[in-house]
Amino acid sequence: MSGAQRGEARVAAAAPALDAGPAAATSEPATEPPLEYLERDGAPRLAYRRLAATGGRASSAEPPAAGARIAGVVFLHGFMSDMQGQKALAVEALCRRRGLACVRFDYRGHGRSGGRVEDGSVGRWLDDVLAVIDGLTSGPQLLVGSSLGGWLMTLAALARPQRAAGLVGVAVALDFVRTLREEIGEAGRRALDEHGIHRIPTPYGGDGYPITRELIDDGLRHCLLGAAIPFTGPVRLLHGMRDADVPWRNSLAAAAAFDSDDVVVECVKDGDHRLSRPVDIARLCRAVEDVLDLT
Repeated sequence: MSGAQRGEARVAAAAPALDAGPAAATSEPATEPPLEYLERDGAPRLAYRRLAATGGRASSAEPPAAGARIAGVVFLHGFMSDMQGQKALAVEALCRRRGLACVRFDYRGHGRSGGRVEDGSVGRWLDDVLAVIDGLTSGPQLLVGSSLGGWLMTLAALARPQRAAGLVGVAVALDFVRTLREEIGEAGRRALDEHGIHRIPTPYGGDGYPITRELIDDGLRHCLLGAAIPFTGPVRLLHGMRDADVPWRNSLAAAAAFDSDDVVVECVKDGDHRLSRPVDIARLCRAVEDVLDLT
């Protein structure tokens, strides 16, 4: 397991001189998978890019047998992000080198998908994830999620236990709505009560993140922490200890909740929420390869 013991939590200090190596490649491939759309009745269409497998791994639509090899990877981006981020491209590049299938896509209201982000919720975005798993992949999948994507990958693994073979999360934002209503302050709560929406400032630019009453109310119905999470496959979690958006202890709580004994948490002492530096991308790729090498 690449030197990591089961159930281990570790802290990684800064390593500016670390050679990211080929696993940290973040540039787009010369031939990017074409932009396509998953059309759905009664729901916004979803933009996606799908890399076909070339390594001969199983791709049957039948439920995978225990211990079956992972056939592909699905990348789940964060809130107000999209499938063109550095982490998504790095994971796709890794899959290309290994001959694995890979799907990256935009939730409704994000990127090039249809719909408005204000109409999204944890439950609706979970529906998007499940539509992609059911409609665009086959065989056992490794789910890789960043921030909100880490919450969604966990929910998806519980909804499709025969399809999710492993989880890799970056700054997993499980249950982030629990404290959101308090964090937005009195003015924000008044805006939610009166208008159903409040925008919070973000250091990443733009008009701020739209927080809706539906996002909070629906999110509370999908909270996971405080009870066991019945997933028994391998889990790798990375979290920056300078994350100003999602406390790094959230990953420790998630690790403790998983039924799986094969859980490793890597805390990056000088890492922020995004963990998008070359050295952080290298860590993510090593975590993905660690899980892939188990099957």
